[in-house]
Amino acid sequence: MAEDNLRYLNHMLNEAKQGGGEDAIARQHEKGKQTARERLTKLLDANSFQELHALVTHHATDFGLADKTPLGDGVVTGWGTIGGRLVYVFAQDFTVMGGSLGAAHAAKIIKVQELALKTGSPLIGINDSGGARIQEGIQSLGGYAGIFLNNTLASGVIPQISVIMGPCAGGAVYSPALTDFVFMVEGTSNMFITGPQVVKAVTQEDVTFDQLGGAAVHTGKSGVAHFIAANEDECLAQVRKLVGYLPSNNLEDAPLVAVKEENTPDGAALNSLVPPSANEPYDMLKVIDLIVDKGSFFEVQKAIAGNILVGFARLDGTVVGIVANQPAVKAGALDIDASVKAARFVRFCDAFNIPLVTLVDVPGFMPGVAQEHGGIIRQGAKLIYAYCEATIPKLTVITRKAYGGAYIVMSSKEIRGDLNVAWPSAEIAVMGPEGAVNIIYRDQIDKSADPAALKAQLISEYQERFASPYMAASYGAIDAVIEPSQTRAVLINGLRMLVNKRESNPAKKHGTMPL
Repeated sequence: MAEDNLRYLNHMLNEAKQGGGEDAIARQHEKGKQTARERLTKLLDANSFQELHALVTHHATDFGLADKTPLGDGVVTGWGTIGGRLVYVFAQDFTVMGGSLGAAHAAKIIKVQELALKTGSPLIGINDSGGARIQEGIQSLGGYAGIFLNNTLASGVIPQISVIMGPCAGGAVYSPALTDFVFMVEGTSNMFITGPQVVKAVTQEDVTFDQLGGAAVHTGKSGVAHFIAANEDECLAQVRKLVGYLPSNNLEDAPLVAVKEENTPDGAALNSLVPPSANEPYDMLKVIDLIVDKGSFFEVQKAIAGNILVGFARLDGTVVGIVANQPAVKAGALDIDASVKAARFVRFCDAFNIPLVTLVDVPGFMPGVAQEHGGIIRQGAKLIYAYCEATIPKLTVITRKAYGGAYIVMSSKEIRGDLNVAWPSAEIAVMGPEGAVNIIYRDQIDKSADPAALKAQLISEYQERFASPYMAASYGAIDAVIEPSQTRAVLINGLRMLVNKRESNPAKKHGTMPL
C-alpha cells in the first residue's frame, strides 16, 4: 500500500511538471520561448527551487472547464535562492490554458506574495499569460485585484521584480506596473491594455503587437519597463545581477562585496575630463566609471531620457544609487522624462536604504512649449519631492554647471544634502554667466562703443565672482572644493561618515506627491 501511495504521488508530481504536454511545450519553444520551469531553473541557484502548490487545480465547471483541470493551474510558484539569498518566485505557464489567470491561479500567486512579505524577501514574477480566464468571470478579476493589493502593500517593504516573457495584456499589466523593476525581451514580450484588434476597431490605427507594446516601446518610449534583453537567457542573467545590488527588504542593507585592488579605478584622468569650454559636452559615464568600483555600474532605464543617468554601483564594495546629469545628451538639462525617471529611482533607493550619489552638470530645466504644456512644472516637482523626502545618505558632486532651480533639485545642500562637494570647474549660479550679463547689464552693453568686448569682460567678471565654486563654498552651500581625482576617496569617506545617519520626516499618513 505504501508503495502504491508513493507511486501515485510521483505520478501526480510528474504530471504537474509536464505542464500542457509535449506538443504545447514544442510550440512554446518554436516561438523562441522557454517553459516556466526552464526559466526558473536558469533564474535560481542550481537545485534551490522548492515548489509550492504543484497539485492545485481550479474548480470551475462552466464552458467545459470541468473536463480541463491541469495540475498547477498554469502557474509555477515557490522559493529558491539567487547568490545564496532567499527569493520567492512565480512563473506563469503559457503551455497550460495559455497561462490564463483564474481564481486558483491567482491564489497561488497571492500566497507567495504573502510569504515574501512575511519573511522579508524579494519577489520575482515571470509573466507569460493570455490574460484573465474569461470562463471564470468575476473570479478572475477578483484574483487580479488581490494581486494588485499585495503589490501595493509590499511596495517599499520588499523588492518586487516583474519579468515579461510573453503576452501581458489587459488588467494583467497593472501588476508589473506596480512593481519596482520590469524586464522585457525583444521580439517575444508584449504589454498593452487593449490589443491591436481593439485599437483598430476603436481608433482605425493599424499596429502590430510589437509596435503597440513591444520591449522597445516600453523601454524607450513609455518608460513602463526598465530593462530590455535580446533573449530570455540574457534577461534572466540581468535579473540575477540586479538582485545582487538589492537588500532583501527595507530593514536590511544591500550586500557588501569585498573589493580587490585591481577593481579600484585610477581617477587621475578626472582632472582633465571636463572640457575648458562650458558649452562643450563630455560623457558622464566616463566620470562614473572612474569613480565607482570597476565594472560595477549597472544602468537602469538606459533607453529613455538619456540626459540623465540612473543606476546602481559599488563604492569600495558598498552599494550606492547613482543619479547623474549627462551633458552629452541635451546638455544634461532636466525635461519631463528625465525628471520622472530620476524621481522614481531616488524614491526606490530611499525606500531600501541605498545611499545616493548625485553627479551634477545641469544648465536648468528644458525650455519649450511642449515641455510646459506637457507639465514640466508638475513632473519636475516629482524630482524635487523625491530628493527632499529622502532620508538616506545623500552625497553630491558638482562637476560643472549647476544653475537655477536645477541646482536646487539635484540634491543641493539646501534640500538636506549630507555631503556636497564641487570640482574647481563648477559653475554654481542662478543662471549661466552670459544670460545673467545680458539681463543685468543690457543697457550698459547697448550703449558701449565696443559691446562685444564689454560683454566678454562682464561675463568673465561675473563668472569669477558669482559662478565659481568658491563663492558657494564661502556661504557653506558646498562643503569643499576638491580635486576631481580625489572624488572616489571623498565619497568613500563620506559613506563611512554617514553610515549611522538617522533622519526622519514629520509624522503623517503620507504626503501628497504631485502625481
